[in-house]
Parts: sequence; C-alpha cells; structure tokens
Amino acid sequence: MAQFQLTVNGKSRTVDAAPDTPLLWALRDDLGLVGTKFGCGIGQCGACTVHIDGVAMRSCQMPVSQVAEGGNKVTTIEGLSENGTHPVQQAWLEHDVPQCGYCQAGQIMSAASLLELTPNPTDEDITAGMSGNICRCGTYLRIHAAVKTAAGKLS
Repeated sequence: MAQFQLTVNGKSRTVDAAPDTPLLWALRDDLGLVGTKFGCGIGQCGACTVHIDGVAMRSCQMPVSQVAEGGNKVTTIEGLSENGTHPVQQAWLEHDVPQCGYCQAGQIMSAASLLELTPNPTDEDITAGMSGNICRCGTYLRIHAAVKTAAGKLS
C-alpha cells in the first residue's frame, strides 16, 4: 500500500492503495465517488469512463499510480457539473435516454469528451465516438439524438 495524491473533480485527494489498483476502485471505494460504475473490468463496456485531462478513459484499466505520477486531472460524472446542468446531462433527460441507468454515467462522460474534441460532430463522428460504450437496454437511437442536441447547445 502507498499513498497517492490525485486531483479529482478539481480537488486534491489522497488515496491509500496498492500501485496497481485500478482508478475505478480508488474513486469508488476510497473517495466514495460511486457514479463511476464497474461493468466488465476489461475496458470494453464503458461504464467506468471518466475524463483524464479532458479525455475519456476507462478507469478500470488505469492504475492509480499512473494517474498520480502523471499529475493528471480526473473528472468523474460527479464533477461534470454540480447540479446536472451540463448540456449533455440536460440532453439525456430531454431525450429520455436512461432506462436501467447503469451505463449512463459512462455514456455521458464519453459524449462530453466527444463534444469537447469535436464540437459539431457528424452522425458518423457520433457513432464512432460512442461505439465503445455498451447499453444493454439498447437506447442507442436516443443516445445519438441526445449527443446531437447537446452539440447544438454547446455551439
């Protein structure tokens, strides 16, 4: 076990963990930020997506030591906006995207990163940018529409 300094949602936080502990577990178990979900554990489903220095990354595959040593800034779904007012979050509600809700934090974080990197995405950009996130309920058409709506609000 070692102590690691992380910047999470704009605040400096200390985590006691083994160096190879996935960031996901440091966020959930040590910091109590449970919005980031465990899905598959192999970086394929996207439920654990967070932003690391503004880029969508799978927290289940990122060792806490690597994040700390790099001085990276981590943003979780809790840090995207204080009260759910980020345009992506608003578009999600507008299009009734969530069903079971389990994948939604990861979906929203991927969409926010996509729109940061590609402010006016084409349909193909959205499909490609969101393809790494799995929704077991199959709300892909609503997700796509919500991303388009959020892009319009951000531009």
